[in-house]
Parts: sequence; C-alpha cells; structure tokens
Amino acid sequence: MTVRERFRPWWRILRWPCWLGLGLALGFGVPYTWVLNQRVVQRFGDLEFSQPTRVYARPLALAPGMPMDGATLRQELEFADYTNRVEARVPGTWSGQGDRFVIASRGYADPAGGELPRRVLVTLAQGHVTSLLDLTSREPLARWHLDPARIATLYGAHQEEREVIRLAQLPPLLVTGLQAVEDRDFNSHIGIDFSGIARALLADLRTHSLEQGGSTLTQQLVRNLFLDRSRTLVRKLNEALLSILITAHYSRGRILDAYMNEVYLGQQGGQAIHGFAAGSRFYFGRPLSALRPQEIALLVGLVRGPSYYDPRRYPARALARRNTVLDEFWRTGLIGRSMLDYARATPLGVTPQPRLPRDRFPNFLDLVRRQLRRDFGAARLRAGGLSVYTTLDPSAQLDAESALSETLAALGPRGRALEGAVVVTDSRSGAVRALVGGRDPGTPGFNRALDAHRQIGSTIKPFVYLVALSQPQRWSLASVLQDEPIDVPLPNGRHWSPRNDDNRSHGPVLLVDALAHSYNQASVRLGMQLGVPRIRRFLSSFELSAPINPDPSLLLGAQDLSPYELAELYQFVASGGRPEPLRAVRGVLGADGHLLKRYGSAVVQPQYQVAVRLLTWALQQVPVMGTARALGASPLGVLHAAGKTGTSEGQRDSWFAGFTGSDLAVVWVGRDDDRPTALWGATGALPVWMRLFDKLPTKPLSAAPLPGLDLRWINPTSGHLESSDCDGARQLPFIAGYEPTEDDTCLLDQFRHWLQGQKPEYSG
Repeated sequence: MTVRERFRPWWRILRWPCWLGLGLALGFGVPYTWVLNQRVVQRFGDLEFSQPTRVYARPLALAPGMPMDGATLRQELEFADYTNRVEARVPGTWSGQGDRFVIASRGYADPAGGELPRRVLVTLAQGHVTSLLDLTSREPLARWHLDPARIATLYGAHQEEREVIRLAQLPPLLVTGLQAVEDRDFNSHIGIDFSGIARALLADLRTHSLEQGGSTLTQQLVRNLFLDRSRTLVRKLNEALLSILITAHYSRGRILDAYMNEVYLGQQGGQAIHGFAAGSRFYFGRPLSALRPQEIALLVGLVRGPSYYDPRRYPARALARRNTVLDEFWRTGLIGRSMLDYARATPLGVTPQPRLPRDRFPNFLDLVRRQLRRDFGAARLRAGGLSVYTTLDPSAQLDAESALSETLAALGPRGRALEGAVVVTDSRSGAVRALVGGRDPGTPGFNRALDAHRQIGSTIKPFVYLVALSQPQRWSLASVLQDEPIDVPLPNGRHWSPRNDDNRSHGPVLLVDALAHSYNQASVRLGMQLGVPRIRRFLSSFELSAPINPDPSLLLGAQDLSPYELAELYQFVASGGRPEPLRAVRGVLGADGHLLKRYGSAVVQPQYQVAVRLLTWALQQVPVMGTARALGASPLGVLHAAGKTGTSEGQRDSWFAGFTGSDLAVVWVGRDDDRPTALWGATGALPVWMRLFDKLPTKPLSAAPLPGLDLRWINPTSGHLESSDCDGARQLPFIAGYEPTEDDTCLLDQFRHWLQGQKPEYSG
C-alpha cells in the first residue's frame, strides 16, 4: 500500500477542518494582519514623542567683584541639584571649604548661548567674588555661569516626562550594553526571539500561568506604543505579529531610536519617566553624556522593573541589579576587569530627590504664564515641548519668601491675620528676580503680588516730586514748601483738608525734607501748584491696568495698584529713567532646541534722566533722616539705599519700595479683608525689606550725586546760597546750571569763625 493510499482515509476525515482553517486564515488572518500593518505604518511611521514644557531659572552669573557670599552660593548649588562630593570631578558636583568652592558644572544651552561644562575654583571674600579659575586650563575667568535650575514642568495631555535624543547622541556603552542585557540577537531576529518564547512557554506551562516574558526590545517597544499591560494569549499574539511587522518595515536603527526615547524608567507622582535621557536627569541630575559606566548600568538594569529596582526606595535591590548588569558588560567584552571592579565598588550615586519639579514657585510661574500667553497662547503652552528660560533668581526668591514669613511671625498674634507680597527686580534691567504672592508661597491660589490692588499711600509722592523736579527752572530740592493746613475744594461743593500723620504742621520746609518726612500738607500744596491733571498724565504714561484717580486725593496715594505695578513705577526711578516693563522670561526654545523667542531689555532713551538722579538722591535721605530711619541706622545703612514708605488711609496697607545699586524690592503688608493693621510703612513693610536685604547679596547705591548734578551749600530757611561755615548750612545737589542765584550772607557767623581760627568756605 502506498503512502497516499495509507493516508486517504485520514484525509477524508480532516480535509474539511483543514479547508475551514485555511479559509479562516485567509478570510480573517489576512485582513487582520492588514489592519495591524496599517496601524503600524500610521503610528510608527509618523512617531512623535510628547514632551512637557520645562521652565528654568536664570543661570547664576559670577565674576570678580560681584556680590556673593558662601551661604548664598551653597543655596544656589543645592537648588540646582548639585551634589556635595569630596573631589567634585563629576559634572553636577561641588566641594567647598570656607570661602573656596570647586564646582564641576554640567554646562547648558539657552537663548543667550550657554556654557560648556567646566571645573571651576570660585574664591569669595568679604561678600564678593574675588577670583574664578578654570581648573582644567589653569586660566582665570572674567565671567562664568552656573547652569540654571529647573523650577517647573508644565505637562500637557500626556503626563510623561521625556527628553527626546537621537541614537547618534547616545553613549555607545548604553546602546551596546542594553542589547547585551535585554536582547543579544536584536540585530538578527525578525522582531521575536523563538528560543526566548519557547523558554517562556515552558515556564508558563509549568506554573499554569502566563507570567513569563522572553520578549525582545521590539516587543517591549510594541507594548509601550500599541498595547496594554494585560497578560492574555491574544495580547501576546498581537505583540508578536506587530513586532514582526515593525521589523519588516523599519531599520534596526529606527527601532532602537524609538525604544531609547519610549522605554519606561520610573514614576514621580502622576508623571511617568520615559526614555533614557529623561531617566538620566531624573536619577542623576545630569545628561546622558556625563554618565559613568556604573550609572549607565543602573539605567539599563531599571528596564527590567523600574518600580521593583527603584534606587531611592530599594537601594539594595538596585545595587544588586546594577552589579549584575556590570557583570554582563564585562562578560560581553564591553568593559575591562579593572573598570568592572571600580564600578562595582562605587555607590549608586543617585540624587536624593528627583529633579522634576512640577511647580516650585507657583506665584512666579503665574507671572511667567501671563507673559508667555501674549506670544504663544494657552493652547501652545499646553501642547508642551518648550524650554522656557526665566529671570528667576532662586536664592532671591527663597530669601524673599523667608523674609516675609519670618517678619509676619515676629509680629506675634496680630501678624496671624496679615498677608503680604514681595516683588524683587534687577534695578538696571527690569528682570523680575523674585515674586512672592502671600505668606504661604508654595500653595497656588490668590496671587497678591499681581492681583491685590490696594491703595499705595505715600509711595506715590516721589512721582509728584519728580514732576516738579523735571522743571528745574522752577523747582529744586531747596525749594521752600509751606507745610500748613490746606483746604481743597471738590466737586459738588465738598472740601478736602488733609492732615499730616503726626497731626502737626511744620511751617516752611525744604522740598527734600517734605519728601523725606512724607509731609502730607506740603505734598498736596506742591501737587496743586503742579496741577493734578499733569501728574495724572505722567502716571497714565506707564500704562497701568487701573485708571488713574482724577481727584486731588491722588496726591496722597488714593490710587489702587498691585505690588507688581508699583514695582514698575519704581523701576523707572531705579533704572535712571528708562520706561520699560518688567519681564520674567528671557527666552523660549522649541523641542528641537531652536530659538522661538528671545526677550531682552528694550533699548529706550531715559526720560527726565537728571531729574530722576536728583529724586534718587532725595530718596536716599528717607533712610537717613526720614520715615525709614530704622534702615539708615542699621548695618544696611552702608547700602545707601533709596526708598519710600507708604501707609494707606486707616493704616490698612503698609508699603515700602526701595532700591540699591543692583536690586529693587517692593513690599506690601495688609489684610485680605481690608481691615486696619495698626502698622505704618516703617513698621510693617520696611522690616520685611530689611530682612530680605540682610541676606541678599547686593551692590550699594552711590552716596555721591551722579553726573549732571552739582553740590551747593544753602540756607535751609530760605533755600538760598550760603557759605558752608554759616550755622545750619546744608549741602544739596542741584541740576547743573539751575543752582539758586540768591545769596544769603552770614557775616556775624563768618566773623565768629574767623575769630576762632576757622577758615570760611564758600562754594557759590
């Protein structure tokens, strides 16, 4: 009997099931495979990875002569997630002894260019940087920047942390090591490893489960891109078929490129960490290019189970897994024996905290969002993929937060109901260095720095006086004002009779004294002579959000502004008369690293420049002899700060706005319910300002009059020129060419000094 005759009975029995199976395979399997193939082409062929928008602080600039102390530098390093190591040779580490710091920077790129990684010796002395030395080239540096700290992450629809990086940019050891550990036949199989599947099936049969893997890198990628995490037979069949299709369509390099950016490596709250580049930042605070073999081995080891081998929660497990991977690196010839021994002996080296801040400073970030929406819109920001570089100074922000909370706490029981806000800017450029919107700055909510519009009280007076000083032919610091009761008629037959805070009138006073002591009656008399409409037009030129009060009460600060808007007004004075808006953003980069927008200081001509210099000198007298005497009498007197206190009607609001040679800060203290605080500007806001500048490295303001001003001795009673040896004579600056022409002689005083052997002086 032939073979054909022997199997004919069996064929009669099996032919219909065979034809039915073939029909099902052709009728269902082919269309199903075609559908999966279309899905692969559509999803994988146009693969785009979601990336969050990352927000960064400003890079810390250091140069010889710049204000800086050891405590602030340590705070900056800690905030930027630098690790204190003995030798500080690995990027992202530092060591310090006394006022000498060795810093191994990571390097960075930003809208202004950035810096390459360096190892720098920073030497400080007496609150300043004395020298910077590049420890590699042994050359001194004129200027150097520490990479900016990441302060916030704005996630869009996908709560995924990812930093896209291409295959050619990856460390070779990561690429080859991953294949050695996870898929040694990656370059030769068809997307699935039959021997691995056989081993997994045998294990599943023995345990009566579907728990074993045996998957290739391609299969792992398929699970992340296409499938859920269920362990059913159907899902495994889909995984195998999709892996074969991807391998048939795309090169090994393309598949590996996608895997490197998609692999899941951990979790922080609601944010999933995807890709090795993000994993490197998350665990080590450094880019992949700066990782050592043992750190690469840890990342590769985490692929097997990021939660189980979490190095922060389970360091012993992670260490064992890392060493197993290092052994595999050595067995496959990727590292030598000496490197293996050294790498196994090193600790894990992960940062104590993940470097993925969601929102460290919600009040400041509120300002950043508002400024970005003008150019990018809310939808573009939600889409993610941007790198936003801000002006935030982390140490200034932390100092401002603690200054406010500590001052309010020091007020005891009455301080519990108080709130406050602080705005700190670079007095020259208008860059916002810090913004505190309340006594609990870490909690998002009502942002008092931007949205609390309160009466600004006497902080408006300098702008009334500036309007006067811009007319040097008529007004000077030596002009005599009458601080006497005044009756101002108002519409509808009403009258307004303002009083001084001490309920006294002081008679004839010099303009500079009326400003320093904040005399209300003298200020109103000056404002009425200037004309309220003129002052209103000047204030309106700043394009503030609220309309300017047209009533004479404007002269004493009956005008609602936010602390941020008041900072914009004082920025005009602090910057020497440059009318430019404050800014919180330096620039924005796209996901590909290309510059989308750069923000800088506007090139604007100063207005009323010499008059502003004269006003600045007058505001420096406020801490010397005026309402902020506590500042001038303290150790901060060496800053020669210029500023003005302010108290609204009924003591509902306490203000102080003051600036040094490099920094401006505006402080408000009050109650949300608008009830009286029993505080003046000098007892509420000024202590916050002083506590802030007691910590903040800053440049003093020059005590000498600036160019365009000449000093003259005058008679404080009349405001006329007088000899310096006359009793009570005072030296005041005047705009050059507009000194007083009248001359008061004091022959009796001069004769008396002559008899006493003193040589009289006369500067007129």
